[in-house]
Amino acid sequence: MNVVPIQLGDLGLGGNERDEPVPSTSAFPDGTHYRIEIPSVEGPEAFGVVVAEAERRGVRVHRVSQGSGISMLTKSEISEMVAIGADSAIEVCLFTGPRAGWDIGAQSRSSAGSTIAPAARGGSQLLFAVRDVARACDLGVRSVLLGDIGVIWSVARLRSLGELPADLVIKSSVALPSANPAAARVLSELGVDSLNLPVDLTIGQISSIRSAVEVPLDCYIESPDDFGGCVRHHEISAIVEVAMPIYLKFAVRNSPPLYPAGEQIRGVVLSSAAERVRRAAIGLEHLDAAQSRFRISP
Repeated sequence: MNVVPIQLGDLGLGGNERDEPVPSTSAFPDGTHYRIEIPSVEGPEAFGVVVAEAERRGVRVHRVSQGSGISMLTKSEISEMVAIGADSAIEVCLFTGPRAGWDIGAQSRSSAGSTIAPAARGGSQLLFAVRDVARACDLGVRSVLLGDIGVIWSVARLRSLGELPADLVIKSSVALPSANPAAARVLSELGVDSLNLPVDLTIGQISSIRSAVEVPLDCYIESPDDFGGCVRHHEISAIVEVAMPIYLKFAVRNSPPLYPAGEQIRGVVLSSAAERVRRAAIGLEHLDAAQSRFRISP
């Protein structure tokens, strides 16, 4: 039997066989190419800082995301974030609470176990995570950040059954790496509407993933130290070109971890929220300097 080399096209994953950058021709439904996300916005006070700083710098923010978890916010804090988002036309995306990295399990804290840190362990954590999402939805949240494939499947299933809102956006976590086209396709087929990519993929690797899925990609232009601390402002135009439609994410390198946030690190939470908007302004200047033809959503 003659052995024929298998190609990505044989798997229905597009034709970007060698991780060569290929310009994307896709866009958001409004015809625009990129949006801005400010991650690690840990509560309504930090959200207020983001809104004020964005107005001061002329930065259009489309989404804020939070990492400490829905269960680490009071009902009034969640409701206040929803209200700020509605007033500012900014999507509010909240993470689920339970995760392996915070419970009694030892593997997630081992040298080889960091990849399971966002996982929900056992049926009880899975159920608590789903109830966490339902709690947020009852308070008006319509976007959730999920780091476990079982939680993603369950939330998407409940959404399809009408048990959760039909307009609920499921965003995958950067801690749940989709580093290749097949992994991206699996998450998309599970119900992910916005796909977080690892922070250190090459332009060609990002392009190969875009060829396999239609959902928006979420890419860190600057990532926090505990996710590698990559600073890629100089590549922003090339990233948009191959990944659009894309959410451009701006964290802050050389800043301490924030999760779970609280009064004990209030100053860092607020100062880093403002600095993330400044980093976004820097990224947008790099796009302008490249004489970009790409259009930001209004």
